[in-house]
Amino acid sequence: MSIAIRDVREHELDSVLALNNAAGPAILPLDAARLRQLYDSAEYFRVAERDGAIAGFLIGFGAHAEHDSSNFAWFRERYPDFFYIDRVAVASRRRGGGVGRALYADVQSYAELRYPQMACEVFLQPGTDHALLFHGSFGFREVGQHAMHVENRAEHDVRAAMLMKPLCSYPWVRDTYGDALPGEPWLLHPRPVRTANRATGLRA
Repeated sequence: MSIAIRDVREHELDSVLALNNAAGPAILPLDAARLRQLYDSAEYFRVAERDGAIAGFLIGFGAHAEHDSSNFAWFRERYPDFFYIDRVAVASRRRGGGVGRALYADVQSYAELRYPQMACEVFLQPGTDHALLFHGSFGFREVGQHAMHVENRAEHDVRAAMLMKPLCSYPWVRDTYGDALPGEPWLLHPRPVRTANRATGLRA
């Protein structure tokens, strides 16, 4: 069956929460209140649907968002403009079936029209080597490491590899269209952009 990528619906947040908290050490657990906060503020929050069920999701923010992640802050201290992948998860029964790649292809098609690069992190702990390999195969490269404090973990400081990927289409889009993309339906993202006005770059 094909994979459909679409915006999350509010009534699906419980399913997203369960998927997030079953994903293992590669992603931090959430509670319902935090997920609601992400739903209300994320620039990009999409799910992958396969066989009528949610098979994965991805949440992202532009560099000028009001987002309180310490990893996001690490990137913002060093880079003026980027799109940040806050978290991505794929249901265990769907791993290896192309769901993660479909989500990354979709988020890149969104981000490369609006931002010069994409950022994310991968935790450096047992069980996350596959995540480093996955991101490396997509062109992400390590630009540093960051230790973040995590409550309710045996080891409170979790070290992450901080990864960046240049988005090669962005300079041409910026030079060609300036501050406004054409009004084509496929270019308009259905989620409202709640981030602050950007000093540079494009907005749909």
